[in-house]
Amino acid sequence: MSKYKKLFLPLILVLGILFIIFFGRTVSTKSAAVKDNRTEVVFWHEMGGPAEKSLMKIVDGFNKSQTKYRVVPKYQGSYDAAIQKILQTHGTSTSPAVFQAFDISAAQMMHSKFTVPVQHFIDEDNFDISKISPVARSFYSNNNQQQAMPFNTSQPVLYYNASLLEKYGINPPPTSPSYSDITRVAKEIYEKSHHQVKGMTVQIYGWLLEQAMANSGVGLTNNNDGHTGIPTKATINNPASKEFFEWVRENQKSGDFMNYGSGAMAGTNQTTGFLNGKIGMFIQSSASISQLNKKNKNKLGITYFPHPDGRKANGVAIGGAALWISNDKSKDVQRGAFEFIKYTLKPEIQAQWQKDTGYLALNKDSQETKTLKELYKKNPESKVSSKQLQEAIPNNFNSGILMEGMQKTRQIEQFAMESIYNGGDITRALKDADQKIDDNLTTTNRANGYH
Repeated sequence: MSKYKKLFLPLILVLGILFIIFFGRTVSTKSAAVKDNRTEVVFWHEMGGPAEKSLMKIVDGFNKSQTKYRVVPKYQGSYDAAIQKILQTHGTSTSPAVFQAFDISAAQMMHSKFTVPVQHFIDEDNFDISKISPVARSFYSNNNQQQAMPFNTSQPVLYYNASLLEKYGINPPPTSPSYSDITRVAKEIYEKSHHQVKGMTVQIYGWLLEQAMANSGVGLTNNNDGHTGIPTKATINNPASKEFFEWVRENQKSGDFMNYGSGAMAGTNQTTGFLNGKIGMFIQSSASISQLNKKNKNKLGITYFPHPDGRKANGVAIGGAALWISNDKSKDVQRGAFEFIKYTLKPEIQAQWQKDTGYLALNKDSQETKTLKELYKKNPESKVSSKQLQEAIPNNFNSGILMEGMQKTRQIEQFAMESIYNGGDITRALKDADQKIDDNLTTTNRANGYH
């Protein structure tokens, strides 16, 4: 029996200690909750995976930085699902104080009258937002009033396999390439690899068509993409769109273009093809850089979104989402929401966010932080997308599209792109897209009471 006592006594002792620790922590947590008089600020977000972990670090950092407010983060699933929840719960006890909403819902949020423009707090605090990216801010601004603050921000960039170009002695594309610059590289990749590597691809994705128009200085709709009035008519059938598709078709005819189709798998397949050396160049969100650097056996090259020949780049719009403040909460809670937003804009916070996620740092001073300097030293190409964002001068065509019903519009754009990629007449496809978007605009505007 003495043998068993020797075995069991230490085990009982360890279990007892663990019980005391667990029980003590439980009591401590409950006591802290009872004694804590902080104002609770419920924060709804749509960040999953590694990005959520990075976001939680920001929330924890804010909560530890002061003692007046406690931000309570709650994951809400996809962007589309979250928007519906926000609209359905407004005015109830379950609605959030601050929430993340994606770019194409900006017009819907502005028109809902469910939010307090962050400009209200900016003016109250004399908060200097001049160092926050102007082109990012402009997407969520209306009538010179900042409606929301950009948060997870990206722009489309062109990625290329720098190792492949070095292998075949191909000069890389310039920093701000024209369509012909990219065609030149694509053809060389295809020919010098003896047709084993496709030169380029452009995913069938409405966002990329919109960016091609933005970089050409034209809009998707009338009223300056909704910045000077409610959109009532689509303008996709324009010379800039035709030039973009003629560029794609030129490369298709040369054999150096890979068509990965549309949808989520298209994006996955083109990334896989790039990482496996099957494709030399592709256009995608700058937020992909983190993934590409982690999984890429080749040297990564990055350059700006291409522009039409003989025309200066107008700049591309941002993607991602912004932080909005609900107007159905008390003034104190709204104030806490803005304090959290201000915290997210700190240079070091933005720098760490870019390093962790690939989303672009919005604060100009972030570029001088040790965090980004070390990142750029290790991955110099990471600086390219930041420079593209910094150099963009906001105007009506690179500041996003303020139009409701953008989800449907993206589907229509996709259908047009698929038709053209499969050999359909470019003008006919674009005219058809305009008509379908016009019909959707008429229905949406009538339902919202716009005239």
